[in-house]
Amino acid sequence: MIKQGENFRRNRDGIRLFGESDFAGMHRAGALASHILDEICELVYPGQTTEVLDKFVEDKVKDAGATSATIGYRGYQHASCISINHVVCHGIPSSKKLKDGDILNIDVTVIVDGWYGDTSRMYVAGTLSRKVERLIQVTHDSLFKAIEAVKPGNAFGDIGHAIQSYVEGERMSVVRDFCGHGLGRVFHAPPNVLHYGRPGSGPVLEEGMFFTIEPMVNLGRPETKVLADDWTAVTRDKSLSAQFEHSIGVTATGYEIFTVSQNNRFHPTYS
Repeated sequence: MIKQGENFRRNRDGIRLFGESDFAGMHRAGALASHILDEICELVYPGQTTEVLDKFVEDKVKDAGATSATIGYRGYQHASCISINHVVCHGIPSSKKLKDGDILNIDVTVIVDGWYGDTSRMYVAGTLSRKVERLIQVTHDSLFKAIEAVKPGNAFGDIGHAIQSYVEGERMSVVRDFCGHGLGRVFHAPPNVLHYGRPGSGPVLEEGMFFTIEPMVNLGRPETKVLADDWTAVTRDKSLSAQFEHSIGVTATGYEIFTVSQNNRFHPTYS
């Protein structure tokens, strides 16, 4: 049933189900977020600061006539989250300079015509070590294994299991303190999309669901802690962490990815 003031209906689990025409809005928002992350590639190098990267994101959002979803969100004052090395997520841009070999996740969410586009991907400043390359590749591949589990009739537990079974099989760990989420006309909504789980568990996927899948994978243990700034989450054992995120819509036969890189730059070794 659609309530007054809503342009969607909810299923029995309270999850929003959108119509066919809403996919176009999500594609526009996702395309802008992805395009910004494509363009920022050339700015990631040793000696660069994350505040410069964040200003680039903010300017690109404004130039597109869009809105940053993160500026002002719960007091946050930046257009991106930039998480370096052992920072799992929600890293705050600063004047600290990147060093050769640093890895970083840049997470951007934009609002275009009321629709939210949310995506993140990994970057490398300078030289990529073999150990770090494997972490990034496993994290990247775990996301796409999860996406392949997206189709009506499957459950959210199938998504989490696809990630967990693959990552742990590679002797890495999946962060459990943070998860993906529903989105659409709001930043965060049900369901919570866990990156671990049992096959067949959780709500059943239905056509018209919009959500993110954003696995965070650690080289060490999965435990995290949030620093005194109340935003920055780090690995407790200081091990390196990586993350990739796409926004997804469930179709009648499978899925659509709203945040595809039009320049094939989603993986940091695209060149």
